[in-house]
Amino acid sequence: MVSLFGRTYSRRDVAAHTGMLSQFAGVRLVTLGDGVERGIRMLEFRTGTGLRFTVLVDRAMDIAELDYKGNAIGWHSPAGFKNAFLSEYEGEGGLGWLRSFSGLLVTCGLDHILFMDEEPADHYVYAPRKTVSHSIHGRIANIPARLTGYGETWDGDACTLWAEGIVQQSTVFGEDLHLIRRIEAKVGSNEISLSDRVVNHGFYETPHMYCYHINVGAPLLEEGARYVAPVADVVWAAHAAGADYQKQGVGYRTLPAPQFGFHEQVWQHEMTADAEGRVPVALVNDRLGLAFEVETRKEQFPCQFEWQNLQAGQYAIGLEPATNHVLGHAYARDKGELIRLKHGEERRYDAVFRIHDGKAALDALETRIAGLARQPADEYPAPSGRHVPIVGR
Repeated sequence: MVSLFGRTYSRRDVAAHTGMLSQFAGVRLVTLGDGVERGIRMLEFRTGTGLRFTVLVDRAMDIAELDYKGNAIGWHSPAGFKNAFLSEYEGEGGLGWLRSFSGLLVTCGLDHILFMDEEPADHYVYAPRKTVSHSIHGRIANIPARLTGYGETWDGDACTLWAEGIVQQSTVFGEDLHLIRRIEAKVGSNEISLSDRVVNHGFYETPHMYCYHINVGAPLLEEGARYVAPVADVVWAAHAAGADYQKQGVGYRTLPAPQFGFHEQVWQHEMTADAEGRVPVALVNDRLGLAFEVETRKEQFPCQFEWQNLQAGQYAIGLEPATNHVLGHAYARDKGELIRLKHGEERRYDAVFRIHDGKAALDALETRIAGLARQPADEYPAPSGRHVPIVGR
């Protein structure tokens, strides 16, 4: 059954009340037509509960906008949702990626995440290519997808909105990695399900790293909003250097209003999973009575980062599950923690994005998370430096 507008509807009931489901909910394909967005194919999803989100087909099928009952959740940066054909991935010393960095979900990978790096290229068996140069967070976010399908599917009296696409990161004498992405949202729900497969279609053994850069903005992010997660250990903080650790007056847990002259802060937390291996992380806004939760799987994303970009005009917080520690590509290689995919091998990744509405729902969310681990009450817990070894790679 479909729950809409305080009632429960069968498929027959929905058909009786409207000529098309799109009156209540649906997914449609549009093309943006102006400025840096011009030419981008975009899918717009509406579940009928007030949940609306958009998927940028021509930017790796990432989620751009997310709003709920008129409250924005997803972050819009000054860069805008730039057409991938305008991207400058290798520009500005590896920071050109930032000129396309905007939206709720920005996928990082497929062979690199985090800051710039240069690795030996001998695994590609091509003498002129001595090294592989990686700009920040990899190439995948600025590659258009081949849209393989989208629409609505009824299963009895339940209806699922969905879209699928393939994003190919490939070159000659180098990687040939494919991202196969499926996005689903049930009519009448406040959840988005993301299912990814990363497959090596090439015949070189290829490095693989992956991260979801999930960015939340105002009004959900505002002074007093809280980062809530089953933090067992605060492992690392980019700004933790002597007296500088508290210099900006911003801890890991409670968020301030937009700041002036703020330098980004990045934390890595070791999380406790539930009995089924799931890790819930949320931003909670008590004033609005809303929370946004990201649920991932510990075996897929053993590492979790918290990105604080609280500068006025760029105000955002990032909830970032990742395959590797924040210390980057070289650290992963040296420690034997870098995934290497042979021909036909793949990795799967699953995430659920969930809206919680009302005090009772927020209390239940926090109780569930606290039952896994009680996060440090101190805003500035001393980082332990204990990067738990990632095994089985």
